[in-house]
Amino acid sequence: MITQESRVCQGGTIARIGWQRGFGRLYNGLMNRRDHNYRKIEQAIRFIEGNVRRQPGLAEIARHVGMSEFHFQRVFSRWAGVSPKKFLQFLTAEYARSLLKKSRSVLDVAYDVGLSGGARLHDLTVKLYGMTPGEMKARGSALAIRYGVHPTSFGPCFIATTPRGIIALHFVEPGATGRHLDDLRNAWPGATFSKDQAGTAGLVRRIFGGSARPHASDKGLALLVRGTPFQMKVWDALLRIPAGRVVSYQDLARHVGRATASRAVGSAVGQNPVAYLIPCHRVIRGTGVLGEYRWGSARKKALLGWEAARQRRMQPEASGAAISPRS
Repeated sequence: MITQESRVCQGGTIARIGWQRGFGRLYNGLMNRRDHNYRKIEQAIRFIEGNVRRQPGLAEIARHVGMSEFHFQRVFSRWAGVSPKKFLQFLTAEYARSLLKKSRSVLDVAYDVGLSGGARLHDLTVKLYGMTPGEMKARGSALAIRYGVHPTSFGPCFIATTPRGIIALHFVEPGATGRHLDDLRNAWPGATFSKDQAGTAGLVRRIFGGSARPHASDKGLALLVRGTPFQMKVWDALLRIPAGRVVSYQDLARHVGRATASRAVGSAVGQNPVAYLIPCHRVIRGTGVLGEYRWGSARKKALLGWEAARQRRMQPEASGAAISPRS
């Protein structure tokens, strides 16, 4: 028998589901707009990279991306939180070298605390777990992998997750989603794969700051990765690098106890399977050159510049609340 109380409960459940779907549509629309704006910003960064000696002005950059100077300045400033001119200052080798010096003391403390407490993303704890030798030998047998592709403020991302944690997060170029899925299928031929846009959308909102501050009972984000003991040690160390800070390959090698193995550390950094959450974009050359990135040097500049701008905005604040890029 359906009682009045059960009708109220069902009504509340339906209302909650309706709100969640409405919020999801609103969020997706916002993120699609941010994704479009990011493409213009990345296009501008690529243009600046190719004309670094000429140092093109704002008007020329805006023309290159097909915008008026006023509109480009407005879009860029809303995305980054600072003007294009200020943003570009964060990408100079001089600024990067000064940031390396400032970061060393912070990182020394972070590494001395230990690598077992989990890193922080906004107000979420991020913890890294390695697959067991048995799981790797089974090559995904009995492993259920859900995946999806979603817009973010740094371009579209491909995300794959299991009941035990996220196993992949890649930024993707248009039309390249199939390649990322094929790579995952080849790595785990025994696993079952299912596309789950709705389920993975919630994860992406949490990762890129689109949802509200998590409840105190939130268990944070778990990452489940496959790697050698050395790779795991490097990826674990990357979790210690706070947003707005950078580390050189040499310093990272020192912190993992392999001071003379910068090249091996660089190789492990380049094979990071979980973009953004394991922040390999925060590793640069000791000279201040930002260097390459698995998902594009322009995106690395965008990530580092945005984090530097965000850190600058947050300096007067004591709060650790998430601030996502604006559209």
